[in-house]
Amino acid sequence: MYLLENPVLQRELLVNLRMVRAFVLLFVYQALLGAVVYFAWPQDTHLDLTANSQHATQTRALVDLFFIGQFVIASMMAPSFAAGSITGEKERHTYEMLLASPLRPAAIVLGKLVAALTHLAVLIFASLPIVMLCLPLGGVSVYEVLAAYIGLILSVITFGMISVACSAFFQRTSAALVVSYLLILPLVIIGAIFWLRMARFGEFRLMLILTVLPALSAAAFLVLFFNTSSLLLHPPDVGSEGKEVVDLEQEAQQAVGLVIQRDQFPDKLFAPPKRDDLMEDDANPVYDKEIRSEIFSQGTLMLRLVIQVSMVLAIPFMAVCLYIWPIYAAWYISYVVVFNMLVGPVFSAGSVTSERERETLDLLLTTIISPWQILWGKLIAGLRVSSVLTLFLVWPVLLACAMVKDYWTNLPSVGAYFSIILLTCLTTAMIALFCSVLFRTTSMSLMTTYLVIILLFCAPLAVNFFAQTFFQDHPNTPWVAQMGFTSPFAAAFAVPLDISLGTETLTPDQLQGNWPLYALYVGFTVAMNGLLLVVMMWLFSTRWRVAA
Repeated sequence: MYLLENPVLQRELLVNLRMVRAFVLLFVYQALLGAVVYFAWPQDTHLDLTANSQHATQTRALVDLFFIGQFVIASMMAPSFAAGSITGEKERHTYEMLLASPLRPAAIVLGKLVAALTHLAVLIFASLPIVMLCLPLGGVSVYEVLAAYIGLILSVITFGMISVACSAFFQRTSAALVVSYLLILPLVIIGAIFWLRMARFGEFRLMLILTVLPALSAAAFLVLFFNTSSLLLHPPDVGSEGKEVVDLEQEAQQAVGLVIQRDQFPDKLFAPPKRDDLMEDDANPVYDKEIRSEIFSQGTLMLRLVIQVSMVLAIPFMAVCLYIWPIYAAWYISYVVVFNMLVGPVFSAGSVTSERERETLDLLLTTIISPWQILWGKLIAGLRVSSVLTLFLVWPVLLACAMVKDYWTNLPSVGAYFSIILLTCLTTAMIALFCSVLFRTTSMSLMTTYLVIILLFCAPLAVNFFAQTFFQDHPNTPWVAQMGFTSPFAAAFAVPLDISLGTETLTPDQLQGNWPLYALYVGFTVAMNGLLLVVMMWLFSTRWRVAA
């Protein structure tokens, strides 16, 4: 009943593994890993394979890059497969029937988890032949490869269990997905740093991966598994089609930690209270409905968790990067950008797809509301919430400017940091709304939004890191760094700061920064957002004329 005869597992496997995207994803994943090994392969005719040779060092760097890349990609893909496992039942209105079936809650949870992670397991094991090609080059033992794969598998299982737990806890896939990413991302960063920092202590790293990591993963897995099974065994009161009615006042009374008061400042900036009077004559009903009811129709639990987790994680970043060593301010700006990357799309990716899923889009298009009012109402509502939440993390920068005198001579750079954050907020909301216009389901819109944002923001950094590591002396390597004009991370590190770090000072190149790269980022971002807005207007106007 749990594995061999689990109908939930059998159904999910048939659906997931037979989809076209499963084969496309496997091809793209293997092609990407193969391309990394191919381009980083030593080009010399004669290779020195001794333990301390240059080629052995390059091989260790290649294997480290291979596993770190695979670890980050697989860990970030785990929520995309698992976060919608139970919320998908709620959104398809089959959750109540699933709870009423003779299946035990533990069997449901285990079936959902195994089905969600099976595709990832296929991707991971399919990469074994590629990494085996690196072993003959020396510098890496088969035991290190074994330890790396054990650590990768245990991490993916743990992250998948976290995502399934969030899926059982929330009502929407978007909420479960963003909370899963917010919880998993710090663990991914810690794991990547541990693997790189412990590279010189191979035996000690091997021992930790084979002893400590399994114990930690098993403990986290068991706690989350039994807690999730208990939640399904004693579910909250649900109405028709498994929908839970959320009373915001009762939720606020039972909340632990942060409580959102929608009628008080600053909470009303991102969560204004519901209307108890009539709208003004010139008010946009789409915007009013989105910002006051639609975004928070399932309660504020996700919002409270996002705020609390982000502020807790921001404290060490804020202390180190803004106050102790201000020269690392760009790292804190990058943390704010990452937060908006995760949170921003959630409030916009379902703006139009939710209308399709409720079958109300045709009714909306036949009202007297113009396409432009529908578009900007949807956009501004999601942008307002995500921007205010992101700006909560920016006030430490303002406080640092007042308390740390090193920032007094760098006000233009601080202004550039603010512009990068604001443009990131606009870009994530615009891309999410554009995907919501194109796709029919919120889950597909949200995942496509994350994929596009990662390609724009992170892919240039990965390519630059690869070029700097394996092609440092190539004449075209400096030009690769300039391709980061699509990334706010590259723009943040291109902004110069004239700050001394103890007895060390920055080089002239670091003092000058790379203002042209920042200017290219601003120009590209403004042009891209303008193009997306024009295309969405054209799509809305075309559909409006057809509907009319």
